[in-house]
Amino acid sequence: MRYFLFLLTGLALFNTAKAQDVTLQTTPKGLQYRIFTNSTGTKIKLSDVISFNAVQKTDKDSVLFSTYTAGKPVKLQVQASQNIGDLMDVFPLLAVNDSAMVLLPTDSIFKGHEEQRPPFLAKVKNLVFTIKIIKVQSLDEAMAERNAAMEKVKAEAAKLKDAEKADMQKYIVDNKLVLNTTASGLKYKIVKPSLKHKPLNGDTVFVNYVGHTLNGKVFDSSIESVAKASGLSQPGRAYEPIKVVLGQGQVIKGWDEGLLLLNEGSKAEFVIPSALAYGENAAGPNIGPYSTLVFELELVKVKTGKHAAAKPGLKKKTTGKAVVKKKAVVKK
Repeated sequence: MRYFLFLLTGLALFNTAKAQDVTLQTTPKGLQYRIFTNSTGTKIKLSDVISFNAVQKTDKDSVLFSTYTAGKPVKLQVQASQNIGDLMDVFPLLAVNDSAMVLLPTDSIFKGHEEQRPPFLAKVKNLVFTIKIIKVQSLDEAMAERNAAMEKVKAEAAKLKDAEKADMQKYIVDNKLVLNTTASGLKYKIVKPSLKHKPLNGDTVFVNYVGHTLNGKVFDSSIESVAKASGLSQPGRAYEPIKVVLGQGQVIKGWDEGLLLLNEGSKAEFVIPSALAYGENAAGPNIGPYSTLVFELELVKVKTGKHAAAKPGLKKKTTGKAVVKKKAVVKK
């Protein structure tokens, strides 16, 4: 059940006594609890957003989960109780800095669906939760805090993007590169032209390549001599052209777009901005967030695949031949 999964993965507890060693109180729904501290502060209200640490144990004192171990407290909005297992009848009894122990009968969790009870809980009568409230906010306060955090993330991302653009431009200037730029921002140069055919989406291409960062660090290569000279460790790798079906998202966007610009047998250099690579994410130890990547590639072979059949359209009179009018592609 959803609330049981929440309890197994989201609660944080701290050191507590065994249930039989303390005097317990009972909620109207029959949930037993004991409040260890009783703050004079304002009690938690419905719709408040609370953060709390928790430890979840069996009644045999085996720890099932701890936010102290996970390193992050639980944060949730207090709502009207839907069942005995959501603990929502206990939170309004507490204030910030309060701590409490709650006993949740396992029979109440699995009532009506006993088959879902994990084997390790077969003989466990109660789950024991020890919780400590560390923060209480109104919904408006929590929303304001979240929005501020999001704005901070956006500002930091904007700085990284600006730095990326500056680093890319410096790389181009320092290396005296003359590059073509597509509408998406992909920059490329055909180093060795070819008159053979170009691939289409759905075709399979075989590509040799070397990939490096703007500072020259080689992070990947299909060429053994380059890999060894660069100190790459790629155990078990077969050094041969890699096989890619274009338009299937098997490679980063910059490759899917750029390889369509090449002819079989041609060589090129791609300067791929992070928006067409890994974006805000890191990719291994050498590729950080918002990293522009550089590739030297050779399109070794094109194997024609299945292409979408052209749909018949309007015909125009031109040199006696019918011209199929193409429909605009709409990206959903």
